[in-house]
Amino acid sequence: MQNKGLVKLFAVLFGLVSIYQLSFTFKNNAIENNAAQVAESKIDASADDRKNQVSEYATKYLDSLATSKESVFLGNTYGDVKQNSMKLGLDLRGGLEAILQISVRDLLMGLSNESKDPTFRKALDDADEMQKDSQNTYLDDFFTAFDAIKGDKKLASPDIFANRSLVGEIDLNMSDSDAKAVLATKVDESIVSAFEVLRKRIDEFGVTSPNIQRLGNSGRVLLELPGVRDVARATELITTTAQLEFWEGLKAEQFNQFLVQANDVLKAKLETKTTEGETPAADTEMTDEEKAIAALTGEENETVNEVNPLLDLIAGPGFGATLAQFNIEDKDKVLSYLAMPEVVALLPSELKYTKFLFGKPAEDSELVDLFVLNGNRDNEPPLNGAVVTDARQSYNQANKVVVSMQMNSKGAKIWEKMTGDAFKTQSQIAVVLDSTVYSAPTSSSGPIAGGSTEISGSFKLSEATDLANVLRAGKLPARAEIIQSSIVGPSLGQEAIESGTMSFGIALALVLIWMAFYYGKAGLFADIAMLFNILLIFGVLSGIGAVLTLPGIAGIVLTIGMSVDANVLIFERIREELSKGKDQKSAIQDGFSNALSSILDANITTGLTALILFVFGTGPIKGFATTLLIGIGTSLFTAIFITRLLVDWYANRGGKLDFSTGLTKNLFRNINIAFLTKRKVAYIISAVALVVSLGSLFTNGLDQGIDFVGGRTTQVRFAEPVSAVEIEGLLASQEVFGSATVKTVGDENNLKISTKYKINETANEIDEEVRVKMYDALQPYLKGVSFEDFKDLSKANKQVGIMDQYKVSPSIADDIKQASFWAVLGSLVVVFLYILFRFKRWQFSLGAVAAVFHDVIIVLGVFSLTYKFMPFSMEIDQAFIAAILTVIGYSLNDTVVVFDRIREFFNEHTDWPFSKVIDTSLSSTLSRTLNTSLTTLVVLLAIFIFGGDSIRGFMFALIIGVVVGTYSSLFIATPIMFDFVKKGNAADALKKKEVVVDETVVK
Repeated sequence: MQNKGLVKLFAVLFGLVSIYQLSFTFKNNAIENNAAQVAESKIDASADDRKNQVSEYATKYLDSLATSKESVFLGNTYGDVKQNSMKLGLDLRGGLEAILQISVRDLLMGLSNESKDPTFRKALDDADEMQKDSQNTYLDDFFTAFDAIKGDKKLASPDIFANRSLVGEIDLNMSDSDAKAVLATKVDESIVSAFEVLRKRIDEFGVTSPNIQRLGNSGRVLLELPGVRDVARATELITTTAQLEFWEGLKAEQFNQFLVQANDVLKAKLETKTTEGETPAADTEMTDEEKAIAALTGEENETVNEVNPLLDLIAGPGFGATLAQFNIEDKDKVLSYLAMPEVVALLPSELKYTKFLFGKPAEDSELVDLFVLNGNRDNEPPLNGAVVTDARQSYNQANKVVVSMQMNSKGAKIWEKMTGDAFKTQSQIAVVLDSTVYSAPTSSSGPIAGGSTEISGSFKLSEATDLANVLRAGKLPARAEIIQSSIVGPSLGQEAIESGTMSFGIALALVLIWMAFYYGKAGLFADIAMLFNILLIFGVLSGIGAVLTLPGIAGIVLTIGMSVDANVLIFERIREELSKGKDQKSAIQDGFSNALSSILDANITTGLTALILFVFGTGPIKGFATTLLIGIGTSLFTAIFITRLLVDWYANRGGKLDFSTGLTKNLFRNINIAFLTKRKVAYIISAVALVVSLGSLFTNGLDQGIDFVGGRTTQVRFAEPVSAVEIEGLLASQEVFGSATVKTVGDENNLKISTKYKINETANEIDEEVRVKMYDALQPYLKGVSFEDFKDLSKANKQVGIMDQYKVSPSIADDIKQASFWAVLGSLVVVFLYILFRFKRWQFSLGAVAAVFHDVIIVLGVFSLTYKFMPFSMEIDQAFIAAILTVIGYSLNDTVVVFDRIREFFNEHTDWPFSKVIDTSLSSTLSRTLNTSLTTLVVLLAIFIFGGDSIRGFMFALIIGVVVGTYSSLFIATPIMFDFVKKGNAADALKKKEVVVDETVVK
């Protein structure tokens, strides 16, 4: 090998850079371990809930250290060290991953000035329906829906988009195509604005290494918050639109008569819906107006028995702009009553635009205030949050937490007038955020100049901080709904780290031992190169800031198998050259040169499938693809260059290398199997397997995960083993979810609960409703665990309750399914074209794709046949698609090596019969095929057994794929190629001498 000095220089530099990058991870781990020790020493050993107290103390200790400017390592602060250390994914560290959908419907409503045009509203509703199974953006579906029903109506109509807010951009003479271009630009600008608002909020939240990405032009945003403990707080932060408004309050006493009249109207409506005799007669001692006043002032009359739909809901008196107090659970009912046209019509003309809004309930209170505010026809507040230039959490004179705000000059003038008017009329000004009244202060000292004000309320410190951050970052231009989310508790993350580390260590040890056992000293050199390869992989991951996930660890371990494959190819070729009688130096040189083509082809085909997976995958699956792609590059470098350096160094010193041991010297030597004569038997076996697989797929189907069908999945851990069948029957009852699927995950006290209950509703309130229903139903099995402890995912070392949560809305589930289909189909097309390019004959491509198709169908068939009784999850989800693509890459890896040898033998033995070339090629590569397959299987089995429950189904798919892929490369791919070459009379063309360039490793 020439230019060894350059190779050594690169190797040393790469190694040093990797060590430097990883040193930050080692230092960060040391600091965190020290923080844990400090926390252990500070918390009393007898303290209740000591583990969580220790965890909280350690977190605060590290937070204070993160703000320090003191150097802790190589001139870097702790913040720098943490930023440069290895990033752990949600499945290893815990945290929140979510895909948010910015409501394009809301954006269009805003651009139309809340148009009530029936054609426009119908198009929006139709677009909502189309989105359920459409791959288009919402805007495209809206345009399609509008075009289908518009008639003579135009987008540039004055009652749709030719309005004052779009003056100068859309005019009455504009065609629909021109208006669509303007709307597309405005919607895109709003989505960019929303993205920036979310990014600012996340930056203010203080999460280490957050990730926020805009997903195409769909209006979707991916958020990853690894390590976040308070998930509810984070969710509130990213979904709050922050629509800050200031409204004038009205006097509650103005509405006494209205309440009585509203109650009478509601009572009359209810009475018409009941049969005669169902409404009891009533004896009253007060008039209706007296009852209303009594209810508002808190007085009671026990002799009043009459049922009053509205008045009976009043739970406490009001004052000022507070009309009354109601129970929190009655909020929606009260608002629905007050929004009825018959009730609104009762308002006096001067009050007909009154806004009824509920306040923010006090902590631990079951009551909430209903405010009456002075609205207007346009529903525009006198002052909104656009004028806020700064917001900070602070304390008022009573030492209560408040949010202080500063307004710009325009806002300051309006605020001075509003506070002056409020002082004169002794009325209140309501501070409204996202349709909730946070506070309604009065102005006790006259007009407030300068634009300074504050929001007070029943704030916790964290709530005030978040609110200030949200106001400072700005409001979202539309609702942001979480349509897909994954929440992993830190306890589950720590368990994943332990299981992942164990599986990685065991797999690595087995491979190192096998290589040394099979290839002797040469195997030891391959082991050294492999260890260096692992150093480079982790160094690159750390250097580029990639996130390490559990599937990522699986990708690294799989890379070990691929690294072994490259060394096996090289060592087998060297053994062949030695068996021809060549001297050691020549055999080594020719072995490396002859193996290079096969190594490159095999790794490129695997790399192409990994690239497709990287493009189409998200979250942990993208992590798997990332490590696989990095591993392919580093494996090529270490196998081709580092192993060569070590082998040449030893050989040049006079050392003798047999590339085998006494036990393996003659293993797989002088094999001559007539594979083609057995192809008909293989075709029959494969045909039976395919028919059974397809039959099961059509009749038994697959266990589709919520990735593909939508739903909510929750992993719940119990203190003792429970029956999954019993729990499923309980949760699937009509009183709970109506339908549910419950599976045991690992131990019998771990259950995975999936339900489609209200899946079309993605609001946070529905997520909470699901948790409440689940908790109520499971109480007999939870042994007194409180609801807060049951749902709390922030606690370390959690043993009972919800361990992780996953949600996918039907719309994005359909997108995931489509993307998965195109990923698999795209990989097949790309592979067909690559093999056609490399081997110049379509028969080779056909054989390879047929074998891959054969492997995929059989893997699917195995999952279809066995998912009902396997003791681990065999759901078809994104991880399974990753496994399928990996199987495709692995199967092609095997096939390409065989094809490469066939091409070589065609050039070397032009006088051989076609069948002999095929059989000899298969026999000569059998050692490599079986060696690589067995090594990879050992690696996969180690991960399958020790790698944790969450990736067991993923590993099972890979194991089946490796077994079937090895079989198909021998008995399907090459025989099919042979049959079609023969039928196509292309054998003579294949035998034409090709020019083979002597491929040395480094020129």
